[in-house]
Amino acid sequence: MSLDISFIGVLIGSIMASSVPLILAASGELITERSGVLNLGVEGMMIIGAIAGFALMVITDNLFIAIIGSMLSGVIISLIFGFLTQSLLTNHVATGLALTIFGIGLSAMIGKNFVGIPGKDFPILFSSLRESIPFFGPILFGHSIVLYFAFALPFLTNYFLKKTKLGLVVRAVGDSPVSASNQGINVILVRYCCILYGGGMCGLAGAYLSLIYTPQWIENMTAGRGWIALALVVFATWSPIKVLIGAIIFGGISILQLHMQAVGFRIPVQFLIALPYLMTIIVLVVISRDSRKIKLNTPTSLGRIFYKEK
Repeated sequence: MSLDISFIGVLIGSIMASSVPLILAASGELITERSGVLNLGVEGMMIIGAIAGFALMVITDNLFIAIIGSMLSGVIISLIFGFLTQSLLTNHVATGLALTIFGIGLSAMIGKNFVGIPGKDFPILFSSLRESIPFFGPILFGHSIVLYFAFALPFLTNYFLKKTKLGLVVRAVGDSPVSASNQGINVILVRYCCILYGGGMCGLAGAYLSLIYTPQWIENMTAGRGWIALALVVFATWSPIKVLIGAIIFGGISILQLHMQAVGFRIPVQFLIALPYLMTIIVLVVISRDSRKIKLNTPTSLGRIFYKEK
């Protein structure tokens, strides 16, 4: 029985680790969309963060610099998106798609020199407690600081949006930028800040993949997680807590399909690989069937270009 309990604890810990990139990327995109900006470049920013973090780790042999650098790379890529959509007033959807294509191509070009290089062990916290406490040990302890931050982030985001003045400003800009501007709020500045924050979180999500979860560089290693993160935000009706739940569902199905492959299920491996994405979308659609609630929670100006009246 104790062996079974320990295995379940390890399994839950694995699910938590698998959900971290989605939590980070979706939480960042949620803030961006709450300000009225639709950035479809999440996948591109994640993959740039992944290669930037890994490359800096190899070059500097310093994981702290690698993490900071990956976040900065996401910020820089998102700044390009911000300049195009907020200053040059380009279409949000087209610009975001171009950003993803650009990120995937650039990461492949940079990453060709880092293929096959082994990663470095990332420090884990409370490792001694992981083995000494049955069931709860693998769940609560022995993880990287990024995982702990990721699981706290949805609660911090929820508090920020609902309980702080800055959060209310972000929501006001997303719901009615004209009214917010008339109240003296710099709409463009607020949107720029939200875009950069979203880029930083996407960069961190990518770094988690290449430095911690799978410590190596693999071309296109984000494997569509950026698109799942975008779907999470919408289907969770812009609720940070629901984003967390959706990310855990995806993580659970991802780990499940790995176990199914390991035990030799007679199902095409391509289907098993696609299973997490398919099931996550199905589950999210089912739990978000209340179209009225979605309309009430959708930022009114989402994806719309803001023209400041002079």
